[in-house]
Amino acid sequence: MTSRIQAEAGAAGGPVIDRASPTDRAFLAMDSAKAPEHFGVILLFGATDGFDLARALRLLAERAAAIPRLRQLLVRTPPGCGGPIWVDDEASEVADRLHTTRCPEPGDERALLDLAQSLIGTPLPRTGPRWTAVFVTGLADGGVALVIVLHHVLADGVGGLAILAGLVDPGAPTPPVPFPRPRPAAGQLAADALRARIRALRRAGPALRSLRASMTAAGGVHPPRAASCSLLRPAGGRSRLAVVRFPAAALRAAAHRYDATVNDALLVAVAAALNRALLEDGESLDSVAIGVPVSGHETGEAARGNMVSPLLVSVPVAGDTADRLRRTAAAVRAHKSSAQGPPPIALLGWAFRPLAALGAYHWYMNHQHRLHTLVSHVRGPGEQITFGGRPVRSAIPIGVSSDSNITVYFEVFTYAGTVTITVIADPHRFPDPDALTHALREELDRIAGAV
Repeated sequence: MTSRIQAEAGAAGGPVIDRASPTDRAFLAMDSAKAPEHFGVILLFGATDGFDLARALRLLAERAAAIPRLRQLLVRTPPGCGGPIWVDDEASEVADRLHTTRCPEPGDERALLDLAQSLIGTPLPRTGPRWTAVFVTGLADGGVALVIVLHHVLADGVGGLAILAGLVDPGAPTPPVPFPRPRPAAGQLAADALRARIRALRRAGPALRSLRASMTAAGGVHPPRAASCSLLRPAGGRSRLAVVRFPAAALRAAAHRYDATVNDALLVAVAAALNRALLEDGESLDSVAIGVPVSGHETGEAARGNMVSPLLVSVPVAGDTADRLRRTAAAVRAHKSSAQGPPPIALLGWAFRPLAALGAYHWYMNHQHRLHTLVSHVRGPGEQITFGGRPVRSAIPIGVSSDSNITVYFEVFTYAGTVTITVIADPHRFPDPDALTHALREELDRIAGAV
């Protein structure tokens, strides 16, 4: 009933109660100046003679203004009125989030990646919408890049993809309601909060079952201890990025031959590449424990808020490629459905958020032995997209260095027939990230060659 009333109010331009989800609030609790909860993408345009930066900025500002979440911020509610709500921010301009800069010499991909890492690692102002976009000129190939950075409180990977779709051609449709929307009154918030508490009590049983399932998918309360190795040690500073590109069709064909998915093949390649890096230092593993974020959004659903849960997969590194693919695919299938509900950090938010505020979360992440690395895969458009009529020839996912003992993790974006894997590595553990990308590329070739 509440959602229907809110929908009618929104259509009429009246007050709408848009609560931050428990997962949104968990990401805020995990945020820190050392490791802000940011993610983003680099869009690369080809050689762009006559690229009109002023026009591009105007076009981006117009499209960002049509995406409600990019013009909103979270505010606390009065006592007894429930959790924070999203409200329209009339005090700041979209143009304030847009910038231009020149890539440092020599303007190659390494220089661009270092610049993007600096941008994504810089905390976004808390006084307005938590995002930014920067056009980068001065690339060695004559091209221009657009670096988009979002705070995770705005969206998860699927939600970020929906935001990206509204920024590129043809842009998002004009919202049907005026800006800014009026804010709900305290009485409305209190009544909504009371209804939410009643619903929570009625759903206590299903919530406990969801918690049990999501904890199982994440390895359980007492997961098998990830083998100690040099992959697990406190990160030493700002990470470095390195990129691997691979044809999506080749990887898909190889994976499907063994009843696996592209994501399964990526896990197998990452595990083998990391073990090769360990072997060079006189270490080895039988399996690599990998955390995989799983989206809880329904297919075709308008992505709103964070709905991502962790899945823990033990990926073998011994045996032939076909066997490792089959075993990894079976492990993912066995638990993926359990990871598609609310994550533990949301279901236990009442305890997680105050503990995180006291530093317990970051202490745990610097001492954890649940997983060796993370692999996050977002599937983007299958065809090339454009911005202002100019094709985006490549899209590179980017992430921020983590405040944890995980020294390397992987952001993956499949776009226009190419799987782009960004390695985010601690420079103390991996002083030459290109060596790791070389090993990863060889493992992908090995998998594709298995066909």
